[in-house]
Amino acid sequence: MSARNPKPSPAGSRTVALVPAAGRGLRMGGHIPKQFLALGGRPILAQSLLVLQASPLIHEIILAVPQSERQYCLDHIVATGEFSKVTKVVSGGAQRQDSVRHALAEVSQETEIVLVHDAVRPFLTEDMIRRVVAAAVEHGAAIIALPMRDTVKYVGAGGVIERTVDRRPLWLAQTPQAFRRDWLEEGHHKALLAGVQATDDAHLVELIGKPVVVVEGSGENIKVTRPEDLVIGEAILSSRTAARSAE
Repeated sequence: MSARNPKPSPAGSRTVALVPAAGRGLRMGGHIPKQFLALGGRPILAQSLLVLQASPLIHEIILAVPQSERQYCLDHIVATGEFSKVTKVVSGGAQRQDSVRHALAEVSQETEIVLVHDAVRPFLTEDMIRRVVAAAVEHGAAIIALPMRDTVKYVGAGGVIERTVDRRPLWLAQTPQAFRRDWLEEGHHKALLAGVQATDDAHLVELIGKPVVVVEGSGENIKVTRPEDLVIGEAILSSRTAARSAE
């Protein structure tokens, strides 16, 4: 189910953003977790927080970071006053799902919508936030995603192509993802009991039988996981800066 032009989010919906930022970033190499590497002169995490902080739809931000980096975040992110919506910094878990669950436990019962966004996707936009939150308000759950555009091959043993897969129903999941708070809590609770590990929160909501709609995103909304992504990211930032200067 796709929601490309959902209705605007009601102004009264309280939305809390959870930002899992506890990954070790092993594919990056080095000893600094990737979310703290510099992009455009700021940590990647800070670039993501700038957009969430500026959004009028986000009322509160809760970070989940490595225990070893928690004091750094308190001193260099929260204490600066630049990110006033960051109200809590919790210790993350061994897996992304654990980090989201830890942050979700700190969300108040008055919250209607919970938005989850990966710290290392620094190119989200206010438009993405608005559309995915609006879709979640209307449908209960929504994610930013991209339709698959490349030809997809199913490859078997020995690297031999067995068939070409129909790409039309295939979408690449991204974040932000937004959910009714009670749906997300139920999904995480059941996954914990069943020992289910998922790579995104939409999967957990799907597992409890709830519909999740798709909101088309942008190819610029990359996840920074490898050294070459930093080069691409700097190019995206330069392009956006130039576009703003030309306005």
